[in-house]
Amino acid sequence: MTDRTPQIRVTAMPADTNPYGGVFGGWLMAQMALGAGSLASRVGQGKAVVVSATDFAFPGAMAVGDELSVYCDVNATGTTSLTIAAEAIARERNGEATTKVAQGTFKFVLLGEDNCPRPIAAAALPEPGK
Repeated sequence: MTDRTPQIRVTAMPADTNPYGGVFGGWLMAQMALGAGSLASRVGQGKAVVVSATDFAFPGAMAVGDELSVYCDVNATGTTSLTIAAEAIARERNGEATTKVAQGTFKFVLLGEDNCPRPIAAAALPEPGK
């Protein structure tokens, strides 16, 4: 995990909690969508919008003040779409201990200036295994 670069990194704040005082799962999903969207736009070289979000799991919990890192990988490509796996890892605020707190899959469609689906440029696709 430490050899990967996160797409985004953010600190959980008090406004990000659920009624029980834990970090809200919806906030985690939003952060993962932001990270996955960043990768989709970069790989797709333009506008990318979420069309589905699936396979979510929340195996751990994080606290206010913990730092969240979102790691993303392109799992599959279509003619106009990218499927991206996102993994959210929390690091305790005052230490180095980490916990996997969420994972999920996002599918993005690339859009042209006319807001219609457009093909992915072959040169933009990541090499297999990278």
